[in-house]
Amino acid sequence: MSSFLTNFAGVIGITLLYAAPLIYTAMGGVVSENTGVVNIGLEGMMTIGAVVGAIVGFYVGNPWIAFLCAGLGGMAIALLHGVATIHFGADHVVSGTALNLLGPGLAIFLARLFFDGAAMTEPIPFKNKMPRVLGNVFPDGSIGDIIFNQYITVYIAFALVAIIYFILYKTKLGLRMRSVGEHPHAAETLGIDVYKLKYIGVLTSGFLAGLGGASLSLAVVANFRETLISGQGFIALAAVIFGGWKPQTTLLACLLFGAAEGLVIFMGSTSIKVSPDLLNMLPYVITMISMVLFVGEARGPSANGFPYKRTK
Repeated sequence: MSSFLTNFAGVIGITLLYAAPLIYTAMGGVVSENTGVVNIGLEGMMTIGAVVGAIVGFYVGNPWIAFLCAGLGGMAIALLHGVATIHFGADHVVSGTALNLLGPGLAIFLARLFFDGAAMTEPIPFKNKMPRVLGNVFPDGSIGDIIFNQYITVYIAFALVAIIYFILYKTKLGLRMRSVGEHPHAAETLGIDVYKLKYIGVLTSGFLAGLGGASLSLAVVANFRETLISGQGFIALAAVIFGGWKPQTTLLACLLFGAAEGLVIFMGSTSIKVSPDLLNMLPYVITMISMVLFVGEARGPSANGFPYKRTK
């Protein structure tokens, strides 16, 4: 096997690994914004999911329970965003910014509370991390093994895209959610409970963002630390916009940004002399360049971000 093929396979494998947290979180953003609620608080929700997953994973020892609790943790903080924006008509950007400030602070507080004042959680034993799949399908070190022997969170993330697409575009629920994001008052005249669907969108986004955080703290690494998320939620939000608020194209954006992360890790492991600071900047630079060059006058759902009040 040539070194080129091995290196190329390594980049693809790392791309899939680091795209998965973005996919979970971005799918949450797609659902929320299709119901008309801008959610720039994905970073904060993702951070809470990461710390809750790490804490429960360490103390309970069951990664699946920890994964579920992480989603519920993200959903809990998303509820604050829902109440503020849906019921009280708060500015969506201001509310999301508040969550992004609250999330990291609350995460460190929880870490200190459960781990004797430490700002990071104890490492989760390897056997208690999310399992890898397809480990025995391909020979060790083969191209197939390098690319496809991923944590199960990666495969769940790709299945999630198909599920979100089916719900949004093939079901009555999805049609109603999109109608609420486009013309909520028109939807109301048809007897649709606009508030209910907006809450479904926001809470779903929090749950999925929490899973995105946990896919880092329970799979990619084995604990939570202050710098674990470090902008992943904002990159996921960029993927939502880059993907035109559609799950299938948002997936492609997540893979692009995941590839940037994979390239950073690959270049860091080679003999190529590049400043670590420049490498760390690369995913964010690629994100910004992609947004400038390809997004243009991107337009989301018509009522996205606008306050809504019942007419009766």
